[in-house]
Amino acid sequence: MSAASATAVGACISRPNCTSLSHVPIWRSSSLRPQPSLTDIFFKIPCGFSKRSSVLTGFRRLSPVMQWQDCTVKTEIDVPISVAYNCYSDREAIPQWMPFISTVKVLEDKPDLSRWSLKYRAFGRDIEFSWLARNMQPIPNQKIHWRSMEGLPNRGAVRFYPKGPASCIVELTVSYEVPAILAPVASALQPFTEGLLGRGLERFATFAKSYKSDSTV
Repeated sequence: MSAASATAVGACISRPNCTSLSHVPIWRSSSLRPQPSLTDIFFKIPCGFSKRSSVLTGFRRLSPVMQWQDCTVKTEIDVPISVAYNCYSDREAIPQWMPFISTVKVLEDKPDLSRWSLKYRAFGRDIEFSWLARNMQPIPNQKIHWRSMEGLPNRGAVRFYPKGPASCIVELTVSYEVPAILAPVASALQPFTEGLLGRGLERFATFAKSYKSDSTV
């Protein structure tokens, strides 16, 4: 505070009728900084901080939400709808006909849960993922559906439509979050996956016929 300001304050205090200090200069610090907004608090995470940085320069924005893709394929199968449904319900047999699924293990104490592993070479690299899936309440001879609980985020459904007394149509829909490692080829991933699923259903059509023979022995 300057000597003139101190004199003015003292003079005002010494006069009983003086009730305002509006004429006294207000001291402002150039070191004060604005506080971060709620947007900065909730949408930024710490990634380092230094004494020379401002309040917000030690933060970076969260990465964007990963893209989801949906794939749907269907095929006609020359077995009764009940046989196709029972065959597809045998989750541990799926690696025998789905080209990119390497193992499926149903948990003994919780049969609605199963552990899946995927191994396939594509886009110039070996791709491996795993997840824990929960089978939701099925509709016999109509629908099987699931969603992942951990690991690779995915969900899907298999629907069965009668075509005749000895044939049916099987429709498979799979939705998945594009893994970060495959984000650069996301535009090519969806048609590629649909091709794999389509070939899997073709193999399933053959597998279901042998499954029918085994089940009738």
